[in-house]
Amino acid sequence: MSLAMAQSGGGGGALQYEPVAEIGGGAYGTVYKARHVESGQFVALKSVRVQTDQDGLPISTVREVALLRRLDQFDHPNVVKLMDVCATKRTDQETKVTLVFEHVDQDLKTFLDKAPPSGLSESCIKDMMNQLLCGLAFLHSNRVMHRDLKPENILVTSQGTLKLADFGLARIYSCHMALTPVVVTLWYRPPEVLLQSSYATPVDMWSTGCIFAEMFRRKPLFCGESEVDQLGKIFDLIGLPREEEWPSDVTLKRKNFPPYFSRPITDFVPEINEQGAQLLREMLTFDPVRRISALNSLEHPYFHDDDTVTQSNG
Repeated sequence: MSLAMAQSGGGGGALQYEPVAEIGGGAYGTVYKARHVESGQFVALKSVRVQTDQDGLPISTVREVALLRRLDQFDHPNVVKLMDVCATKRTDQETKVTLVFEHVDQDLKTFLDKAPPSGLSESCIKDMMNQLLCGLAFLHSNRVMHRDLKPENILVTSQGTLKLADFGLARIYSCHMALTPVVVTLWYRPPEVLLQSSYATPVDMWSTGCIFAEMFRRKPLFCGESEVDQLGKIFDLIGLPREEEWPSDVTLKRKNFPPYFSRPITDFVPEINEQGAQLLREMLTFDPVRRISALNSLEHPYFHDDDTVTQSNG
């Protein structure tokens, strides 16, 4: 079965796209900038090798891709477009699935690296956070978790539009084989994932908080070298959670950590204002049930203290 035929209603195939440049390598393979042979339009190609059964593609992959295609019909400005899906059978046990996305020239990491020495303006950070949360609220309202939010997975157009990329792929990738020994970063992972507890959409809000802080700092907030080290760095800011907050279904116990005490957000993010610090604290809440949602974040006074969110590129 051709996934392109099944999901996009067209006879798309990888041969329609001519690779132009390698634009990134991750744990699951290489990403290419490519040109559509007929239209000349630039796209980003991401391939993953999928284990198949005797019926062809695993149903989980078909389901995930169908969901991504359905989201596309809404054409949300803060979500990257999945334009086509191509499947190429490699062996009886393996199929290469190529996802064709709209191409955006830079990601948020590059954008922050290029920021002036004085940093991004308050209005620019507010605008970008507003866009990020709009995209995330849209995904969450459609029951899609991103699961791997970080600056490299957030694209920024030359007009200053922010677009979430690679959402939904974490689940496709997690059940298949990693192609390279690249270690997926711990720095944006919430405590429930680091502790290997159960999790849901609040995981993305923790990552969003880390990114919010990084927009001010222009360097990551928590740079742990292992799960335990990452948790220690987190507790150094938010304090060691109370015993009753600690998840019961995890092997790592609260008593393994020294008694950290909560510190002011401004110790770590000096430039942030009072309302921004309050919002960040609500995003970096240990208990995922009490962590602020994307929808509620958009209603936070941080975005409404001056009644407008100013469009700015820094």
